[in-house]
Amino acid sequence: MKRGRVQKNTNMCSSLTPCLVLLLSFIILPLCESFNYGQALSQSLLYFESQRSGRLPHNQRVTWRHHSALTDGLEQGVDLVGGYYDAGDNVKFGLPMAFTVTLLSWAAIEYGEQIAGAGEYAHALEAIKWGTDYFIKAHSQPNVLWVQVGDGDTDHYCWQRPEDMTTSRRAYKVDADNPGSEVAGETAAALAAASILFKRTNPHYSQLLLHHAQQLFEFGNKFKGKYDESVGVARGYYASVSGYMDELLWAAIWLYKATEKEEYLKYLLENAYGFGGTTWAMIEFSWDNKYAGVQAIASMLLMEEQHKKHEAILKQYRSKAEHYLCACLNLNNNLTNVERTPGGLLYTRKWNNMQYVATSAFLLTIYSDHLQSNGQNLHCHKAQVGPHDLIALAKSQVDYILGSNPMNMSYLVGYGPSFPKRVHHRSASIESFRGNMGFIGCTQGYDNWYGRPGPNPNTLIGALVGGPDDKDQFQDERRNYIQTEACTYNTAALVGVFARLHASEGESETPLIASSK
Repeated sequence: MKRGRVQKNTNMCSSLTPCLVLLLSFIILPLCESFNYGQALSQSLLYFESQRSGRLPHNQRVTWRHHSALTDGLEQGVDLVGGYYDAGDNVKFGLPMAFTVTLLSWAAIEYGEQIAGAGEYAHALEAIKWGTDYFIKAHSQPNVLWVQVGDGDTDHYCWQRPEDMTTSRRAYKVDADNPGSEVAGETAAALAAASILFKRTNPHYSQLLLHHAQQLFEFGNKFKGKYDESVGVARGYYASVSGYMDELLWAAIWLYKATEKEEYLKYLLENAYGFGGTTWAMIEFSWDNKYAGVQAIASMLLMEEQHKKHEAILKQYRSKAEHYLCACLNLNNNLTNVERTPGGLLYTRKWNNMQYVATSAFLLTIYSDHLQSNGQNLHCHKAQVGPHDLIALAKSQVDYILGSNPMNMSYLVGYGPSFPKRVHHRSASIESFRGNMGFIGCTQGYDNWYGRPGPNPNTLIGALVGGPDDKDQFQDERRNYIQTEACTYNTAALVGVFARLHASEGESETPLIASSK
């Protein structure tokens, strides 16, 4: 169910100003508990195998899944077999799928060495390639991109394993007459980021990805328009609230990183103001809103000598990136900070709040390492803080996810002694196809499986569920999809953070002073 996802060791005082330390409303977040981040990393990458659509490979590790949706695109005369189901349903939504792949690629670019050190690099590349192979198919012509397979409304009438699907598999596209700049831009970003990864190990594939990325960016930029106006069935599930300008900037900056071509940097600079890159101050980073990601990457360009001539505009990007990070740290001077639960969890909105927690942890981690490598601090309204303060906040959020919370529960399924057992997920909640190959019908799934009070028969290992409410309370019920449904982009945002924390285990991180509001 997706309605509602639409979005409207150093001394602690060494990098914190005295005025910050003296704020009476502050508490120290608990960072003393130790977690196995390497295990969490392995589990998070395993999760993507549970979400695979299409013909599963011989090395499939999640054995309760089987082949599914093998005729996707057949009615439209295009091969759309493959890709990922986004959450607990059986629809393939192109926009969040592309964002998932961009996040995974970015994690592997930044923390590939750490992922490899944990023995998970091959699995990371497999997870990325499962998505990029599909995008190549979906980009069937230069100005055509197939952006959805299945219909969310009819899909929600049925509770079926993907192996048994009887719901509509109609495919939807954007083209020159029916544009979709958001999904074209995000898919271009995903392919460009992935091309960086495959450049050394598979240069031919890397070039193929880059070719499609460049065409998709040109398509999305030339034929501008909101994709959910062209594909109305997406509006109730993944509507583009932020518009498409953030995705076009996002695509441009990833294409610049992949190609080093000045035309993409020029696009980023010339459209900085008009497209909101240097004017929108954000407090979230999500499948819909990419501004904070654009601003963070753009600000990092400032440290490179060849970009000094663009210092004025890049500093404006940096200002907005710092606003987002300071909002997470609760150090902005106004009401634009991210709220916290009593237990210290960043809280953006009730529907799938863990998405925003995971993406903030990722950006905080990356920016912390950026500051550390350049000997810099972060300048917020209330204080100047050091890189250790950013990674400490990221760690506190990850530790909350893994069990350091008022419910003493891990929200990463399969991790620790206590985790959600009734995830809102069709395939996990019904007997495995490999165990029972008999057909389970549309209403039969609801009658026999959806309403069962017991745990799911299959454990959706590595899934990050929507999480607790603003009072740190969580109800482990299958029908409670606001809290118990998991999404691919939730887990994708944690892969890099898990790798970074696993590699730095044993290092002392600064405890962070944070508001208990």
